[in-house]
Amino acid sequence: MKNFNGKAIYNPQGKAGEYAQWACNFYVGCSNGCEYCYCKKGILASVMGGNVPTLKKCFMDENHALYVFKNELKANLSELQKHGLFFTFTTDPFLPETAPLTISAINFCISNYVPVKILTKRADWDSLWNKYCMCVKRDVIRFVAFGFTLIGHDELEPNANTNAERIEAMRKLHAAGFKTWASIEPIIDFESSKEMITQTSEFCDLYKIGLESGKKYEKNQIIYFIAFVTKFLHEYGIKNKICFKDSLLKAAGINREDLPANCVGRDYNMFNPLKPE
Repeated sequence: MKNFNGKAIYNPQGKAGEYAQWACNFYVGCSNGCEYCYCKKGILASVMGGNVPTLKKCFMDENHALYVFKNELKANLSELQKHGLFFTFTTDPFLPETAPLTISAINFCISNYVPVKILTKRADWDSLWNKYCMCVKRDVIRFVAFGFTLIGHDELEPNANTNAERIEAMRKLHAAGFKTWASIEPIIDFESSKEMITQTSEFCDLYKIGLESGKKYEKNQIIYFIAFVTKFLHEYGIKNKICFKDSLLKAAGINREDLPANCVGRDYNMFNPLKPE
């Protein structure tokens, strides 16, 4: 399949491609203030590293952005129904400024049987979700997977909700029947990452785990961490899936095919895929 590179929807490449085959970006910049954010580093900093979310320059306003999004989704409908759509790589989709447009787009996805994966560091968007989500609850539960970044270091994410608040939001969403997942990336230190996993193991369906770009780690520590995570989740009989990113496995010298059965690759589909009821 030829790569699609629209104004809103596109096929991520490189490391981003390990998170999703299809993604949507409406905004650049983010007010969470995360010190490790890749958008604030290197050549990306001048384009995407702002502290205020700003609509991408290719859109005239939010209404135009949604219009473009709908056309791009319809143009790639069969593939999106199969693989789902990720929100988002260049901001937090549930900031007060970004949530209304995000939720409008999610509504359109669900009405077209396109599953959605969300990644956020917010836990305070409940009222916005209830206000803007117009879809039938049954369909929302079937088609939306909520993901939270969990690194265990609130001081590095000064304007985001705390990791504890995000964990509680994940617990409530999972209890309500939603699929949930966690991005354990970047690993700041292995003990904090292990703690995030042990605290969420009973209500997290999928873990995406990766290192911090440019940071040096001891190979033996990475190997021990992988062994701990796979053993812990297996011994407790919890039906989680684990996706270690390529760079982490490379640093550990481990081949993906040698991992236990509950470890999956970038092509793992949380939705299996969905079909219209």
